[in-house]
Amino acid sequence: MARPLPSRVAEVLAAALLLALTAACGSRLPESDFEHDDRRSPAPARTTGEPIRVGIVTSATSPVGGGAFTGPRDGAKAWFDRLNARGGIDGRPVEVRLCDDGGSGVGNNECVHQLIDEDEVVALVATTALDYAGASRVSRAGVPDIGGQPIGAAYDTYPHLYSVYGSSAPRNGTPGWDGKLYGGTEVYRYFKREHGARTAAVVSYNQSASAAYARLVERGLKAEGYEVVTEQVDFALPNFRAVAADLKEQGADLVFDAIDGHGNARLCQAMDDVGARVTAKVTNVQNWTSTVAEQYQDAPHCRNALWATGSSRNFEDTGHRAVREFRDATEGLKTHSQWQLEGWAAARWFTDAAQSCTRTGVTRACVDGYVNRAAGYTAGGLLLPVSFEPSPEPPRSSRTCLSVARWRDGEGWVTQGDMNRTCFRVPQLAYEP
Repeated sequence: MARPLPSRVAEVLAAALLLALTAACGSRLPESDFEHDDRRSPAPARTTGEPIRVGIVTSATSPVGGGAFTGPRDGAKAWFDRLNARGGIDGRPVEVRLCDDGGSGVGNNECVHQLIDEDEVVALVATTALDYAGASRVSRAGVPDIGGQPIGAAYDTYPHLYSVYGSSAPRNGTPGWDGKLYGGTEVYRYFKREHGARTAAVVSYNQSASAAYARLVERGLKAEGYEVVTEQVDFALPNFRAVAADLKEQGADLVFDAIDGHGNARLCQAMDDVGARVTAKVTNVQNWTSTVAEQYQDAPHCRNALWATGSSRNFEDTGHRAVREFRDATEGLKTHSQWQLEGWAAARWFTDAAQSCTRTGVTRACVDGYVNRAAGYTAGGLLLPVSFEPSPEPPRSSRTCLSVARWRDGEGWVTQGDMNRTCFRVPQLAYEP
């Protein structure tokens, strides 16, 4: 990750770290919802009609670094390219309008204005914005934003915005419930129950956003009965070797972090250098990519202890039909990632909604109604069941499921169990966005 300017450090880390928390929240639905099957066959090729226009907003040139947020965009675009090659939606091609907001609130508002008012898109798809400043404008216009990445609190604040992970918040203009969001402890429960982990380390920078997120992880771990070791390094001059040595001395089973990708690679190298061996070095969906071998090339032991958790099916699980379709369509991409798969799923979600509207007209209102009624939507099995049924009261606990994979040299990301059955009833902890 390119180092951001000092004035942008807090904003960049806060957004990236909040993403890690929201992406780990999983699905909160009863078991019956996991039995739904929403697979649809692609439309047969027909004569091309009037295009259906959609928009994709991405912080492609954000301060976080080039390419950090482009995965969902690339996955969605791959879906639409294949869809159009097969005849589009009822004979109408999908015309994709891309907009790079530059990772700024001003740029995001400009993208929203261009796509909604000038281009008159039917919907936004796979939004991945570092600063979603235009979210309220999207909501007021009644434009469905389908399958976006919840980097901030917008998808738990406004109606007509639909995160790829779902939401049970009222979405009445205030984040979550009276300004508080809730996240579960299922990741910590998984490693405790499935792998006998008892001691966990949390590594953060001496920077406010990083430290705040580390405290949230620490709270969750303690709620699950872990002994927690906290490690903090200087953001400007981090001494990862000292941290690694202490991890070894403390006998940590797990390592969680509130640091960036480059820092993680350096931490792993330091762990290898001092001989610190752990059950799992746990990362999140944003870092669930095919580039692990290159990023962690100097840390073979730590690299093979990398685990990722999320709410979507492993992009390496090509034994599953829907994943195989995704991989076939993205064969030409240099790298693959979980975010690409989730962008593909978001585009499929829009397509299913638009196909349901072909008789009455593919309008913003019709598409929005379809997505808002989602009850266990899975994009053909790519996602854990998604719902937007609001809960008037914040959840105290919930049955939550998660997708888990482990990196293995020569094999890539190896799926660990069935995500539809890797489920736990866990407490939901409040935090302020």
